[in-house]
Amino acid sequence: MTLQIGFLLFPQVQQLDLTGPYDVLASLPDVKVHLIWKDLVPVTASTGLVLKPTTTFDDCPALDVICIPGGSGVGPLMEDEVTLEFIKAQAANARYVTSVCTGSLVLGAAGLLKGKRATTHWAYHDLLATLGAIPVKDRVVRDGNLLTGGGITAGIDFALTLAAELFDKDTAQVIQLQLEYAPAPPFQSGSPETAPQGIVEEAQRRAAPSFVQRKLITERAAARLGL
Repeated sequence: MTLQIGFLLFPQVQQLDLTGPYDVLASLPDVKVHLIWKDLVPVTASTGLVLKPTTTFDDCPALDVICIPGGSGVGPLMEDEVTLEFIKAQAANARYVTSVCTGSLVLGAAGLLKGKRATTHWAYHDLLATLGAIPVKDRVVRDGNLLTGGGITAGIDFALTLAAELFDKDTAQVIQLQLEYAPAPPFQSGSPETAPQGIVEEAQRRAAPSFVQRKLITERAAARLGL
């Protein structure tokens, strides 16, 4: 039976949160991958790429995997009852409930992280506990049928992990080879633990305004959930 995999698509999504794991999971045999939003009007990602939904909330089939990517648009989603209700309804029967980057905050706002181990982008990791999650600073974190990936590029690691779960390790490794996914970055600045202190401070400075905004939204979401 064809596996139904759905990615939430929304205005100001971080496109690599979505397109990285999309490439991995769409390469699996006998899968149907959906880009889901409220309507079929193209949406603009946070860096300007225009993406087109393939199905709506109303027409989306029951999903085996639901994935919520992150991006600068997650704040409004965390207080969007229509979107949160759609996520909760699909998550109730999905084999895997998943996220990449700050998409985990949306899962948290939907009440799906209570008592669960989870991760997110390093700059927003401190917000997970407010939503009832058990924060874990790993690139991919699994708790039962919940899989969360860290920031942006971790979506590829997450998707390969999920591919091995859905099929097997050999299938996942063939896809990894086809994608030539063998990271060899020119700098060791991919995490706060390895980046030079000045680089960390600059990245924190740039993230500070959105962190403050999301902290307020997270606190409102937690209050709504009775946390």
